[in-house]
Amino acid sequence: MKAVTLARITEALATRQALVVVTRLADGAQCIIDAAGCSGELDLAPEQAAEAASLLLSGRCGALDSLPGSFARAYVPSPRLLIVGAVHIAQALADMAATAGFEVTVIDPRGAFASPERFPGVTLCDEWPDEALARLGLDAATALVALSHDPKLDDPALELALPSKLFYIGALGSRRTHEKRVQRLTEAGLGEYIGRIHSPIGLDLGGRAPAEIAVAILAEIIRVRYRGAAA
Repeated sequence: MKAVTLARITEALATRQALVVVTRLADGAQCIIDAAGCSGELDLAPEQAAEAASLLLSGRCGALDSLPGSFARAYVPSPRLLIVGAVHIAQALADMAATAGFEVTVIDPRGAFASPERFPGVTLCDEWPDEALARLGLDAATALVALSHDPKLDDPALELALPSKLFYIGALGSRRTHEKRVQRLTEAGLGEYIGRIHSPIGLDLGGRAPAEIAVAILAEIIRVRYRGAAA
């Protein structure tokens, strides 16, 4: 791999950006496809660039059908789960998500909840959610779940999450709780994004225990990641 390409890949992964490297096998000419478009010594036709760009979400690699004799490899950030609210469901969800390959961060300024004793081995953040999310960034490889059931914590997180590129946004609460949440977020000028919130959160598996609800949440996150919100 060429040094300039390797440097760009290293930079992208360090900043949680996705890109695809397309190589023409006959002579080694390369180009990079990212959110800004296509750059490099290999010129791609629009349909070839579009096919390469489709790998940005899937993370797959292989030959491009539209460009015989090529090889495309996607470099995508690790999936990440941001959990707002260090509640009982979060304890189970954090462990399950980590096992499934997610980088997990639990955000809660309440030290009595977000403690190493309750979340051993989990990355904890004691900032207020809006401050934490602004620092961590909200990219297309990240999911967010608001579980605190406290508008003072959940709402600021959702206000930042809704217009972002997050692939999944979920919020805990009954239908009545969600109706009140929708009203608040609409008054905050976010009405056009409300449909992005998965609430009631998780697949309808019928479970009631915290661990069972965590299973349903993680199952829905994985489904949306691979099949989209309309699946």
